[in-house]
Amino acid sequence: MAVPKKKTSRRRRDMRRAHDAIQFTEAVEYCPDCGEPKLRHRVCGACGTYRGRQVMPASE
Repeated sequence: MAVPKKKTSRRRRDMRRAHDAIQFTEAVEYCPDCGEPKLRHRVCGACGTYRGRQVMPASE
């Protein structure tokens, strides 16, 4: 198993993690049934619909 020869510095570690905080806001849209924000190509968490069909029971 590969083992690092040197400790990764805080600076190098944090530069690698710089992209973890990026938020992709263009992937958010509003559900046509209930109007809640949701991610594209996902079931709406509020009403449980996907592409106009009820696929899950609505969350309380």
